[in-house]
Amino acid sequence: MEISRLRALRGPNLWSRHTSIEAVVSCDETERNIAGLPNFEPQLRARFPELKFQEPADPGHPLSMAHALEAAALCLQAQAGCPVTFSRAVQTVETGTYQVIVEYTEEDVGRLAFELAEELCRSAVEDKPFDLDGALARLRELDEDIRLGPSTGSIVQAAVARGIPYRRLTEGSMVQFGWGSRQRRIQAAETSRTSAIAESIAQDKELTKMLLHAAGVPVPNGRSVTDAEDAWKAACEIDGPVVVKPRDGNQGKGVAVNIRTREEVLAAFDVAYAISTDVIVERYITGHDFRLLVVGDQLVAAARRAPPQVTGDGKHTIGQLIEQVNKDPRRGDGHATSLTKIRVDDIARATLAKQGYTTDSVPPNGQLIVLRNNANLSTGGTATDVTEDVHPDMAARAVEAAQMVGLDICGVDVVCETVIKPLEDQGGGIVEVNAAPGLRMHLQPSFGKGRPVGEAIISTMFKGDDDGRIPVVAVAGTNGKTTTVKLTAHILAENKYRVGMTGTDGVYIGDQRIDTGDCSGPRSARNVLMHPDVDAAVFETARGGVLREGLGFDRCNVAVVTNIGAGDHLGLNFITTVEDLAVVKRVIVQNVAPNGMAVLNAVDPMVAGMAAVCPGSVTYFAKDVHHPIMTTHRAQGRRVVYVDGNAIVAAEGKRIHRIPLANIPLTRNGTIGFQVDNAMASIGAAWGLGLDWKVIEAGLKSFVSDAQSAPGRFNLFSYNGATLIADYGHNPDAIQALVNAIESMPAKRRSVVISGAGDRRDIDIVRQTEILGDAFDSVILYEDQCQRGREDGEVIALLRQGLANAKRTKAVQELRGEFVAIDAALKDLSEGDLCLILIDQVDEALAYIGERATK
Repeated sequence: MEISRLRALRGPNLWSRHTSIEAVVSCDETERNIAGLPNFEPQLRARFPELKFQEPADPGHPLSMAHALEAAALCLQAQAGCPVTFSRAVQTVETGTYQVIVEYTEEDVGRLAFELAEELCRSAVEDKPFDLDGALARLRELDEDIRLGPSTGSIVQAAVARGIPYRRLTEGSMVQFGWGSRQRRIQAAETSRTSAIAESIAQDKELTKMLLHAAGVPVPNGRSVTDAEDAWKAACEIDGPVVVKPRDGNQGKGVAVNIRTREEVLAAFDVAYAISTDVIVERYITGHDFRLLVVGDQLVAAARRAPPQVTGDGKHTIGQLIEQVNKDPRRGDGHATSLTKIRVDDIARATLAKQGYTTDSVPPNGQLIVLRNNANLSTGGTATDVTEDVHPDMAARAVEAAQMVGLDICGVDVVCETVIKPLEDQGGGIVEVNAAPGLRMHLQPSFGKGRPVGEAIISTMFKGDDDGRIPVVAVAGTNGKTTTVKLTAHILAENKYRVGMTGTDGVYIGDQRIDTGDCSGPRSARNVLMHPDVDAAVFETARGGVLREGLGFDRCNVAVVTNIGAGDHLGLNFITTVEDLAVVKRVIVQNVAPNGMAVLNAVDPMVAGMAAVCPGSVTYFAKDVHHPIMTTHRAQGRRVVYVDGNAIVAAEGKRIHRIPLANIPLTRNGTIGFQVDNAMASIGAAWGLGLDWKVIEAGLKSFVSDAQSAPGRFNLFSYNGATLIADYGHNPDAIQALVNAIESMPAKRRSVVISGAGDRRDIDIVRQTEILGDAFDSVILYEDQCQRGREDGEVIALLRQGLANAKRTKAVQELRGEFVAIDAALKDLSEGDLCLILIDQVDEALAYIGERATK
């Protein structure tokens, strides 16, 4: 068994909506049926008893080694605690070659699972040991290291439940919610609305205390100190137990509480000073430690925190008791689990010493041993939910404290005897205000009910039913994609949207192109959705990107499929038939929002059939309203777009809207058939987004398909009285559509300049010139700049073969170089002639033609 390719499908894809790892796996003849491998399956199950095989995707095909790899990669993740359920192994058209697809929740974990699964299968074949426990431990450790922690994870889960899209921006806890101009971001429990000034204030404990005191919020008195002796002086001024802590510390680091003696104060100062050169000494308030969580202007959760502690049993040492507590599966080394392991460090040893113990002491049965004086979860403390007990006055004080500092999410630390009374009635006080507070204690308290704090945070970021989404239109098909994308984007811009657009010639934000080249894949789509100045997005969605990485979005409002034609990269990536291609193109239809719209070409049977997998509604378009699918759909009161005389008509039930073709310059009064199709598709898309008809008509009327607005898409030029048409048509269907359009245009003599893309099938390259040979008087063949895997002269030979039985072409030239071919064509033109130039280097060729021609 050999894995030749491993790639991550990071969005909805050909196989499922799940993020997945896809591998290409080759099996030799003996591995294609594991039933024929002696002892393989028993030895595999002996090494991994929990292994479960999925039902084969291809009924009638035996279980192969690829299926074993699939089952192992999925089950290893599941046993390691990853929430994965989907996998599949599919035999390709190549004998012994399979595509294995396995869901992942963290990409690196999915890749490691494949690596370990392959190792497991080989160990079973070779009857060698396999360390299952070690493999699962590696997966768990990696998953814990890279997955979102409980605080950030709770916010993400709340967003997902609301249908709000998210994207993790870093390996840490930076996450974007929503798209474009409606996006918000978080870093743990800080949002993009969290003020940097407020965060700075919260880190400055003395400044925080001063502001709270000014607002009448109870706080302990105290001051900053410069050295150890000054700390002792401050303690004497307070004349009672004190707290010594760094001015800008966090997570309880360097904090010493309830200390009285000179020795304790001096030692505590040294610990705090190691964290911050600015140290605070303040009055120690007796009572319990409470954390009140304020989100916006509401108290949403409260917990009583207890310091890390163990209870003696008269048998075990304190060190052994700590080890027992740390075995709790809820306790981990960091913040990824609901509780943190208790650490035995200098602070813990000093706390024990004050009680007369060491880690080797055996305390009596029932004796409570405190291991730290602060109650932070990050140092091993526990939490008990008390949200429903908080007195309204205390809640109001916590909200006041958060608002005085300026934090939208705030952890308010309170020390008092109970939360059922106001602070003033019991001598309690607010001792700290925390930015980016940990949420673990509220999500999964050690005792009591967890609170939906993630939902509360999301609700402040996205009010009401706001899902953070912008309108998204995805366009797929063989021909017409680019023009449909550009026209749809133009109509959206007419609606005052700032439009982000991707296509084969780049990425556009409004009128500015921010990236060049073929940008019709998922990465470019994701970049547009990250841009803060985008109110709506239109994506050309190419076959290659879907196969390589999946979609760049989880769902779209409108999916447009123009057509499915032969010659569109067939033979690549196991896509060998038009039917295979249709399955890829329909991915955008499968991921239409439930309240969205698929706009489908009714004339193309494979496109029309995609309606069956659309979660939303369907608009069909076709020139002929009497097409059976159009007739049925219209009779059901559903949306259709068609041509009636000299107008495009949009109909839904008895409601009809007419747009004269004369008002759609793109179609040249309806004479260019494929542009009429593109216009109908764009009308369906804009209608699907609910745009006003006046806006749609204005966008159609002002759109011009020139070299600036739609480069390489039927761009017209004039040269010495002759007509030039530059187009990027590069498959038989596109060539036929161009020929059909040009037939309506008068010309004394017709010539064409063409090359061929080497990554097409031989039959498709030949077919292009077969079509042209029946429509043009002369043909100039040129060698493309990039042969895409072909030998020099190979493509030209295939093109020449297509002209062998030409009905019209009498003159054929063969040249090397696109611009040389263009010059040769222009040299032979006379007034009244027509020349079609099928360009390769779109921007460069259009600029070259533009310099020589007059529009």
